[in-house]
Amino acid sequence: MRHHISAEQLRQTRLSRQLLNDTNRASSAADIARALFALQAQEWPSAQLAIHARARGITQADVIHAREVERAFVLTWSLRGTLHLVAAEDLRWQLELCGPPALRGTRSRYKQLGLTEDIRERALGAIEDILRGDNALPRAQLAEALGARGIPVAGQAIHHLARFAALRGLICFGPAIDGDLTYALLDEWAPADGAKPNADEALRQFALRYLAAYGPATMADFKRWSGLTAAQAKQAWAAISAECLALSLPAGEALLLERQAALLESSPDEPTLRLLPRYDNYLLAYASRAFMVDEAYAKQVHPGGGLIRACVIIDGEAKANWKLEKRGARQRLVVDPFEKLEAGQLELLEAEARSLGSFFETSLELRVASG
Repeated sequence: MRHHISAEQLRQTRLSRQLLNDTNRASSAADIARALFALQAQEWPSAQLAIHARARGITQADVIHAREVERAFVLTWSLRGTLHLVAAEDLRWQLELCGPPALRGTRSRYKQLGLTEDIRERALGAIEDILRGDNALPRAQLAEALGARGIPVAGQAIHHLARFAALRGLICFGPAIDGDLTYALLDEWAPADGAKPNADEALRQFALRYLAAYGPATMADFKRWSGLTAAQAKQAWAAISAECLALSLPAGEALLLERQAALLESSPDEPTLRLLPRYDNYLLAYASRAFMVDEAYAKQVHPGGGLIRACVIIDGEAKANWKLEKRGARQRLVVDPFEKLEAGQLELLEAEARSLGSFFETSLELRVASG
């Protein structure tokens, strides 16, 4: 039996699961990375802002400390072969599932760059030797060291060799040095801790963790988000169906974990406004964004070319774009609404701007563009 769910219930439930309402905001960056299973991070500054949107009372320095000192989560290539923040204890078994399809999807690019299988395998050995002993290096220095060993690194080759090594579980991003991220050996940066699930259980856990953080969702949502093969996604979805409720959405049948069914009956929080950065999980975790943006403004969120813009969401709906501008030693938050914001919405925006200023530990000027 399929249960019906309204658009408002869908948004409220997804906000709750993604820690974007006031009730569910987390108190640490580590808790957020663990709850979201994989937090989009192809832009490290945007990933920090995504954590802010889900956190209560933490600063940018806290986020950096959690990655570089606590090493509670790892910045590396993971789902879909894209950069994410992943809890250290989840990374290796996650990579075993999503690494191979991501690497297969890059074969034509390897061919274009002349990165044969032999070269890639030689690069793995060289990278391990170069970085061994906590010798984290920025890209330019790693490229220089590889080039000295006869490994081609010109143009995009060094990027794809580093990504290859990361998806194979050899390296991840290490500490920032003079503002530049470095590469480090994964086993030295975040040593393995505990047993990994077997292949079938890993697929089941993958689907459970996705639904726990992003449900209700369809199998198409899961496949798009995870980057798993169609066969893997189908097996994973089937493995958890007995633990779920079936819901009717415009996009098709969706699943929600039975243990989360009470969310469908709960009253909405107080009005919620969040500043979501570019490529936020809320904007990327589903095959369609129709649930959270009016068709008239869809291009304001996703103009094309793979760009996902920063959005102000109010009760789960995109209502404006936003950006940060440097004003000397100060920063300005500039908001460009799709339609004129109401007085109550402006109050929420002002409160969130103060919260963002506290995150950066500085004062933040707010400017709302007029239509």
